[in-house]
Order: sequence, then structure tokens, then C-alpha cells
Amino acid sequence: MFDLKLIRENLETVRKGLLAKNVNVNLDEIVELDQKRRQSIAKLDELRTLQNQANDEISQILKAKNDPKERIAGMKKISSEIDELEPLVKEFDQQLDKFALILPNLPHESVPVGNVAKNKVVREWGKIKKFDFKPLSHIELAEKLDIVDFKRASKISGSNFLLFKKEGALLERALLNFMLDLHVREHGYTEVFPPFLVNRASMTATGQLPKMEEDMYRLKEDDLFLIPTAEVPVTNIHRDEVLNEEDLPIYYTAYTACFRREAGSYGKDTRGMVRVHQFDKVELVKFVKPETSYDELEKLVQNAERVLQLLELPYRVVLLASGDLSFAAAKCYDLEIFAPAAEKWLEISSCSNFEDFQARRGNIRFGSAKGESAKGGKRKNAHVHTLNGSGVALARCVIGILENYQTPDGGVSIPAVLQPYMGGLKKIES
Repeated sequence: MFDLKLIRENLETVRKGLLAKNVNVNLDEIVELDQKRRQSIAKLDELRTLQNQANDEISQILKAKNDPKERIAGMKKISSEIDELEPLVKEFDQQLDKFALILPNLPHESVPVGNVAKNKVVREWGKIKKFDFKPLSHIELAEKLDIVDFKRASKISGSNFLLFKKEGALLERALLNFMLDLHVREHGYTEVFPPFLVNRASMTATGQLPKMEEDMYRLKEDDLFLIPTAEVPVTNIHRDEVLNEEDLPIYYTAYTACFRREAGSYGKDTRGMVRVHQFDKVELVKFVKPETSYDELEKLVQNAERVLQLLELPYRVVLLASGDLSFAAAKCYDLEIFAPAAEKWLEISSCSNFEDFQARRGNIRFGSAKGESAKGGKRKNAHVHTLNGSGVALARCVIGILENYQTPDGGVSIPAVLQPYMGGLKKIES
């Protein structure tokens, strides 16, 4: 939920931030609505004070056994004005809430201003592989090795779905187990296994609704949504809760399937595993104190990078420009692996700091169990900062392995770190 106080106190800063995200909203209308609401509330408070005074006076008149008729008539007039103002204030609240839900988070000051062309490569890791033979695409490899059945997946569900089989299914499972073990054992995350269906309140809290409803799969009769990422159910674990300051930071990791309609993207990467409607992913979610959230973002990126380093997949880290940020993100790094057959970089992870944007929408706060801040003195409950990142996403990770580990005979070697998860298998052969 966008903090309307920010508009009231820093209007030009908000204008600049929204412009950087290519969002055009009539902020003057919001300011005017907010002023009318505050004026109405002030008037309402004044009338309620007068109403209470009138009640006290009537009580005194009755105790003195005098006629309160005149005072009652005056009180009825006050009550009538209150009855007129209360629905007006409620209407102002509803209108402002709608604005607060459609306003995106503002970009952090360290984010480059501009569109995709302003994205900045922060660092690269590993060497792009050069083959002494013509490398096959992941589609050709998957079909030759008989580990992904694209045609039968289409028969079962439609286009842009996958049916992993044999060593392909084993590779998928191995990757998920490897990543979960890494994040739990080495990075200190707590594993959870959340529902794949969530309610409207959960989708709204993390920022998918109302803006991106057309991209989501929805069960109309129940008004439930198939999750686009584990970020949604995991972040909502603490919706409408006050966390103990002493328990922060809280780290969760989760495997889920992810479902996306990809509305408006038809015609882009329609074959293969680059853009599919259902895919698996291991997600990382953090609840942290505001003062540590940007340090936590850097650690989050490093946790996702570690996956790719152990898999020995060449990658780069890209700082997204303001116009390429998601609706809810204040700052985001993308991790991209190189697919040698396609000769292009593929996004495999997005690591974002949402600051208090999601926490406001989901009413997630923190406070000291002792009523004091860590530095001493009283501290009011404040909104946590939330972060999340892919640690990492499949099936693009499978694409990376197939294309980077292919051999001249059309087989695919298994990364050393995955071999224990695949029963010691070192190579997939046709």
C-alpha cells in the first residue's frame, strides 16, 4: 500500500519517482481528495465533541428536573450533520485506498533512471563456453535425449507446458533438492512448503493485484489464484501480524510450482522452455528491519549467485533501471545465465527489495517484545521491509545445463554438484 503521507509531505519527490517508473497518475487529484478527507474528519471530530457536550448538558438538565427540549433539538441538528459527514469520509477513504493500491513503489535513489537500455551490468562470473562443434539448442537436446516431451505436454494442457521424463524429471527433482539443501544448510533459511492456491487478499498484499490480474490463473467460483511465485504465499505467512524485533531477520525458502498466463506475450519464445505457463522455482523471502534491508538485498543476491557458481554456469548480475522495475520493487537485480546455442542471456533470478511497500499492503509490522528498541528507549511498531528472490528458477536453469554441458556426441554431462542427487549419474546419453 502506497504511503499517502509521502504524497502529502513530499509531492515532488513522488512525482519524480513515478515518472522514473513511467507511471502517469493525477497526484493533484489525490492531494485534493486527501485535503477534503482531512477537513471532513476535523469537522466530524468537532461535531462529535459538541455531541458529547450536549449529552452531558442534557443529563445535567434532567438531573435538575428541567425541560431539555431545546437542547435536544440542538443535539439532533448536530447528529444530522454527523450522519451526513460519516458516509462522505468513508467515500473519501475508499477513493484514496483505490489510489494507494494502484500506485507503484518508488525506485530507490541508487537505481538508474530510464528504461531497459539503462540497465547496468554490475558483474559477470565464469567464462562463456566456446565449442569446437555446433552446439544444439535445448529443444534439440531435450528431444534427442527423450527427456522432455513437448508434444504430449501440449496434448495434455495446451501450448507452453512441459512434460519432463526419465533423466529430465530426475534432473528437475535434483535441482530442487540441491537448491533447498544449499539455502537451508549454508545460507540459514527455514524451509516451508506453502499452498499453491491463494486468496485475493494474499495476491493484493504482495502487489500482484489489482494491476496484474490478467496475467494470473484464477478459479472464479472460489476467487482463488494459482500462485505466480512462492513469494505470494510465503510473504503472506505473516500478514496482519506484529513480529518480535528480536526475531528479525526472518528467512524462508520454498519450492513451489509457478503459474503465469503471460498475457500479451504470445509470439515470444513460444517453443521450448524459455517462456512457459507452469514452471518450478525455489524462492527466497526475507523479513528484515528497515535499516538493514539494503545489506540484506546484497546478501540475497549472493545466495542466488552461489547456486549458479556451484552449477558452474556463466552468469551476469544486472541492476535494473527504474523503468524496468516491477510494480512493487524499489530496487532489483536480475541474474542472467548465458545460453550458448541461442547466443543470448536468460533471466534466471530476480532479487528485489520492496522496502515497506508489501508490508503496508499486508499489515506486517514489528516491535520489541519488551516495548523497547534494540538501542534503548520506546519504539512504536513499524512496518518490516520485505525482500524476495529466485534461488533459482527452472526450467531456464535446465536450459543452462543442457546447452552449457552438452558434449560432441549429443549427450549432456551432469554438473558435479548434482551427481549425488542423481544417484551418481554423470551423463545423460541418448
